[in-house]
Amino acid sequence: MAVDEHTGDFDGQPVFWRSAPVPAGAAAPDAPPLYVHGVPTSSDDWIPFLERTGGLAPDLPGFGRSGKGGHLDYSIEGIAAFVERFLSLVGVERVKLVVHDWGAAALAWAIRNPQRVERLVICNAVPLLPGYRWHRVARLWRTPVVGELTMGFTTRWTARQLLRPAFAGPVPDGFVDAFWSFFDPGTQRAILRLYRSAPEEKLAQAGEGISRIPSRALIVCGALDPYIPARFGEAYAARLPGARVELVRDAGHWPWLDRPEVTGLLATFLAES
Repeated sequence: MAVDEHTGDFDGQPVFWRSAPVPAGAAAPDAPPLYVHGVPTSSDDWIPFLERTGGLAPDLPGFGRSGKGGHLDYSIEGIAAFVERFLSLVGVERVKLVVHDWGAAALAWAIRNPQRVERLVICNAVPLLPGYRWHRVARLWRTPVVGELTMGFTTRWTARQLLRPAFAGPVPDGFVDAFWSFFDPGTQRAILRLYRSAPEEKLAQAGEGISRIPSRALIVCGALDPYIPARFGEAYAARLPGARVELVRDAGHWPWLDRPEVTGLLATFLAES
């Protein structure tokens, strides 16, 4: 189905999102999928999913085509507040929430609004759980001066090399190009602030109360993810009654790019009644 592009405004800052109609006959048509991307990408990640399931996919503040002002709140709380405001903008009350990587910050919104989440998918998401330790690149970004220097010396070529471990095979054609054109100083600043806002103990604090989300949940884990060990998929499931875990072998941090059948797996789960 066709995917449309939209631009709105939050206090003078642009808000970009993509949308597609929910297919006829889909379960809970009043609760469209809401796809929340992570770092360093944008709603570009979700185009294949929107084509299958319909729904909404915004560019988070600081990423893609959305605003990147220095005054914006690049934190877990900031993203949770953005989700609330975005849903008000588009007039949607309930959603099927799908989060990847730093999209996990949207879980803070879900914890406060559990009855608004009809279904939940957590895919290789930052663990809002005890016991997680930031990966090597994140530790660089979290370090003042070192993080700025790391960003300053990042080129398209070095970005591709840094991302190679995130995939089971070669970095997919076009993946780096898709985000690189938006990887400007505003996005770099947003990434540094986001990581620096979240020491490991704050991640665990943000996830307290996740068991209150009553919706059915699917946890998808690319087994070869170098950033988020697959055991945190099981840890998420332990907090979510009735959650199902799918371990995707031969897949990394973006498992649907290594194993295209993951797109169908999510689409089937979201369509179930």
